[in-house]
Amino acid sequence: MTQSLQRTLDEVQQAPFVVDVLRSGDRLAAAAGGEGGPAPVRLLADVIDERDELTAVAAVHALAQVCDDGADAVLADLLSHPRPFLREHASWALRTRLPRLDAVGRLVGVVVGGGFSGMLAQRTLARWAVAAPQQVSLSIEDALVGAADAAVRSRLVETLGLVPGPIAGRALRELALEDGEHPTVRLAAVAALGDRPDDDAAVAVVRHLGTADGDVGAVARLAAIDLGIDVVERGDAGHGLTVAQLFLHADIDRDLSRAGAGDNGGVATLLVRLGDALAAGTGVDRVLTLSRGTPGAALDALTPADGHLLTPVPLLPEATSTAQAWPSRVAAERGIRRVLRTYRPDVLHLRMAEVGSLAAAEVARDLGIPVVFTLAPDPHAVIHALDMTGGLHRGNFGTEDEREHYWFRARLVQRLAEDSAHIVLFPRPELQHDMRELLGLDVAGEPGRYTVVPEGVDLGVSAAAAAEVEGPGAPGPALAELDALLAALPEHRRGLPLAISVGRLHRVKGMATLVEAWAGDAELSERCNLLVVGGDLADPSPDERQQLDLIDEVLARFPTAADGLVMPGHRPNDVVAVWLAAARAGRPGGNGPDGVYVCSSLKEEFGLALLEALASGLVVVGPAAGGPATYIDDGVTGVLVDTRRPDEVARAMRAAFDLATAPGQAERIDRALDRVRADFTVQAMADRLSRIYAGAVRTAGRS
Repeated sequence: MTQSLQRTLDEVQQAPFVVDVLRSGDRLAAAAGGEGGPAPVRLLADVIDERDELTAVAAVHALAQVCDDGADAVLADLLSHPRPFLREHASWALRTRLPRLDAVGRLVGVVVGGGFSGMLAQRTLARWAVAAPQQVSLSIEDALVGAADAAVRSRLVETLGLVPGPIAGRALRELALEDGEHPTVRLAAVAALGDRPDDDAAVAVVRHLGTADGDVGAVARLAAIDLGIDVVERGDAGHGLTVAQLFLHADIDRDLSRAGAGDNGGVATLLVRLGDALAAGTGVDRVLTLSRGTPGAALDALTPADGHLLTPVPLLPEATSTAQAWPSRVAAERGIRRVLRTYRPDVLHLRMAEVGSLAAAEVARDLGIPVVFTLAPDPHAVIHALDMTGGLHRGNFGTEDEREHYWFRARLVQRLAEDSAHIVLFPRPELQHDMRELLGLDVAGEPGRYTVVPEGVDLGVSAAAAAEVEGPGAPGPALAELDALLAALPEHRRGLPLAISVGRLHRVKGMATLVEAWAGDAELSERCNLLVVGGDLADPSPDERQQLDLIDEVLARFPTAADGLVMPGHRPNDVVAVWLAAARAGRPGGNGPDGVYVCSSLKEEFGLALLEALASGLVVVGPAAGGPATYIDDGVTGVLVDTRRPDEVARAMRAAFDLATAPGQAERIDRALDRVRADFTVQAMADRLSRIYAGAVRTAGRS
């Protein structure tokens, strides 16, 4: 064994920050790739059993590069390890190895367990099934015999659909036709038949089931499109480009009615506004915005049309949040492939390291569609922020990674960046430094490949909201609802200004930190009421439930502040715009004027809600790191703060209220609005992106 492997392992074990190990882990795997024999296997296996979970993860992936059967044996044994994160990473690492028959059954067992680990095991089995279809098929069928739970059976059937050959095909046909089978299992089988165009029997089953009612019929008709039995005319998109963009974890509709619930955050709002602006501009004739939806909605959307089209992708089973959506990879890839095959976009724009981007990148690669990727230092910025606060460290990395999938997402960002025709960056105060330190990228070294594009807001929405608040006549529904919410406050609370925050109830958004900052400062909590808009309070996701529980704990410590906290849940974007305008102007008998907007996110790559608040005339509080620092004029239009500390957030809120009541308010508001109008409108964003798309198409030779 060379000294190189030991030196690189020492580097991993001694790296000062978690983000450093993301890069040194790659070097460890590269060093292991030049090794063979039992010595490197023993060295890496020994550190896997130590308490340093971060090094253990790096060692698992390094083992996958060692040229020795002993590495396969260690990885196979890890599939039965009592620590879940080691089972997870072994399932992933084995994908690069040759099929190992004694590990097939264990991988199937990981699929049975579901979750992110099940998705990784599924990918490995799909790779192995190319060389060993019979063994993989029989192992899955054996597991089906003993599986009664419908969710488990549907996962196994979906995995069976990835296996070529007659054994899997026969089982899928039987399950698709079995009326007594659970509906979700049948749907998985029917959808999988759409991936078997060379199987005449599968084609016959799909034709037969396509006449059925309900989801079975809809999924069969979608499978018929996948098989080429039914052809959807895409229509003529004119001389401009067809652009595809996606965020699968949102319930996107024209009215943005789910904004702020679950993962329906700023990205969902942005894609609707941006898609409209792109289609209305020059150079782009058709925009496809892909998000999740039902099979019936997916069928209805596949019609020839121009402009901005919402094209749902049915996820079977339905995903609940970004972090939990990884098991929907197969359905996501199938649905994305169907849309992209139908409309043949000239370019695909991806954002974020999540399952939609994973699936879409694979499809785009197969179809030869160039990709533009918006590269944010995510999850890298979150990892580093948590490292700095002590929330993430060597001793708990594996456990936290099991929930947030940091290692996989970091690798996905790396892969997307490498494969993209062009990379879009968010503005940051120290952009080149951050890209180098967090991701190891030299942005300055390839200036033609990177473009900084600020996100933008629709100023027409803010103007309409201000007109509604300041105009004569009876209040509209949005204002009437706000008035009712504030009328329910105790009498001594009425007439106070509002501190308002809008966003998802997720720990990265820091809503519990905001409540703690406000409630824990007696002067502040007596000075204003706190309005937190966001979250599905009727049916909270696990992330939302966690934040709600933390907020309850804060209020239990500061009970006198509780009667000034207003949490109505999520509201449509247009309603939020009206409430922002009302927070600035005040409402008779409701809230006083001169409110402030607060974003307490642990990290905020850009902050669309902050921009909307600036455009409404509010003084804003935002994170001192990331995008907000590029457009908040600290001490003039807002206050920048270290959002990791509740006491600092409270101090910034007090300073913001002082700014909001200082002389020269008209000048401050004009300055903020001029800043947004100059650089941060959605129309300006669409113009910049349309030029990037045209360049990416030219570079790829698709013009």
